[in-house]
Amino acid sequence: MNKTNIYQLRRTKLAEQILAKTGGGIAIISTAPELARNRDSEFPYRHDSDFYYLTGFEEPGATLVMKVTGNGKNCQLQSHLFCRPKDPEREIWDGIRLGPEAAPEALGIEYAHSNKELDQKLSDLLADEDAVYIRLAESAEADRRLRHWMKQVRAQARSGINPPSEFHDVEALIHEMRLFKDAQEIDIMRRAAAISARAHIRAMQVCKPGMREYHLEAELLHEFRNSGSQSVAYNSIVAGGANSCILHYRAGSTELRSGELCLIDAGCELDGYASDITRTFPVNGKFTGPQRALYDITLAAQEAAIAMTRPGNTFMQPHEAALKVLTQGLLDEKLLKLTELGSLENAIETGAYRRFYMHRTSHWLGMDVHDVGSYREASQDATGEEKPWRILKSGMVITVEPGLYVRPANDVDEKFWNIGIRIEDDAVISDSGCELISRGAPVKADEIEALMKNA
Repeated sequence: MNKTNIYQLRRTKLAEQILAKTGGGIAIISTAPELARNRDSEFPYRHDSDFYYLTGFEEPGATLVMKVTGNGKNCQLQSHLFCRPKDPEREIWDGIRLGPEAAPEALGIEYAHSNKELDQKLSDLLADEDAVYIRLAESAEADRRLRHWMKQVRAQARSGINPPSEFHDVEALIHEMRLFKDAQEIDIMRRAAAISARAHIRAMQVCKPGMREYHLEAELLHEFRNSGSQSVAYNSIVAGGANSCILHYRAGSTELRSGELCLIDAGCELDGYASDITRTFPVNGKFTGPQRALYDITLAAQEAAIAMTRPGNTFMQPHEAALKVLTQGLLDEKLLKLTELGSLENAIETGAYRRFYMHRTSHWLGMDVHDVGSYREASQDATGEEKPWRILKSGMVITVEPGLYVRPANDVDEKFWNIGIRIEDDAVISDSGCELISRGAPVKADEIEALMKNA
């Protein structure tokens, strides 16, 4: 199946859901705007994920409008793409534009127009439609444009034209679709994870005491781009020593010192899809006793979580499995006091572990590094209690990333101070369990030490 057909099928699936929900309607999805970085420069452009998921189109200034009609199972869809017109002068400066003339054949879209015609044509497309599917409360600018289009339709009331009366959240439908990856998406994510794994290996191999965090960040970026990925999936975390205990620390200028750990949380984006890998390793290539003790606990917690990452289990079961191992390890190493807490169960119930482990073990992964999709089931029991956690199913992709972070404190043994450890892999849920697509980067302490020794 070619790429154009994939996007056509996604639009058709969305249209069928709109037909089933409201008997038809109009869906409007715009791509991301360009953003100024400073006075004469923009941030590197990145398309909106929902828009790209339905079109495969990466240029800014574009809007997809889907007009859905039909009855019963007879779904009729007209897709209109509004994009930047060809402009030889601007293309000299900013690059070649596809243009509305070439867009239908290139993207499998029925109709394409200049984005300068959007306001004019939207009033025609919205006329006599009952239901509109948009991003609700997306932005003040989006709300302003919708009010403008509605005003144009209402102005035609004397001609017998009625404006839409229902507004629905299009994201709810698209995000449920994006939660389940098809074979093409999983193939891209496998390749992205393989590139990122090589980048982590490269960082381990070159790491030496006296280097700075930004040196390792440069090695990551080199491998990402040299292997064909278009960008980072998120700002790379390269955290030496005490910085490893800061969850979202960005690579800075801190010197990497012998006897300390370096935590790297980094992944590339390939063809619109993210990878997300974390590895923690000793700067000098050899774990100290306390570092190794906490590392082995974290790895055991990850393995426990991986064992629970399978269809039929809930999203929370891997976290609960990791939490049990981590908390028992904290008790074993006297970071938590059994004499004060009484039992493992009480240490978990009271949240005593949270000073050392304060995040969940997993999140969805896909076009966005923290990908879309509800973490709760749609159903709710008659008692009105909180919706149950999502059941894992084949085609979902999640991360598995337990960690331990020990900051200096009077009641903490000094040998553990400033040890921050996280181990993260990307898991594709399959019918039989899960496939770890990021294990190209070594994860066992002995393997890491051997890699660094032989570098």
